[in-house]
Amino acid sequence: MELDEITFKIIGCAMKVHNTLGGGFQEVIYQRCLAIELHKARLDFAREKSHKIFYDGIHIGTRRADFIVDGRVMIELKAVIELNEVHLAQAKNYVIAYDLPIGLLINFGSKSLQYKRIYKPKRFGEDNPDNSTMS
Repeated sequence: MELDEITFKIIGCAMKVHNTLGGGFQEVIYQRCLAIELHKARLDFAREKSHKIFYDGIHIGTRRADFIVDGRVMIELKAVIELNEVHLAQAKNYVIAYDLPIGLLINFGSKSLQYKRIYKPKRFGEDNPDNSTMS
């Protein structure tokens, strides 16, 4: 399955969850509902996948992405009124740390579902002007 098709399906699943629940719940509620929808969409995913973080070759900690879909797409969920730069920075760092081609930052907390596509820079440390798009 192509990346565009996977991200399209994921966004559709997120829209179904948001249309059903609306805003106002904690992130974990949306995470559980999205897992149900991803399963119904027959997408292969891992929930809260751990990944070691290294600095200068030294293991300094572990982080968890909310979902990794098809081993190629990272999903980071939020349930906030408005996304801000710190949320985007976190999602970008996860895409780089997990060495994945694309990620989705999805916010269930606003009146309308918000999502951003985040693309891994061609070379780490190099900003890509098209690194994220608001949809």
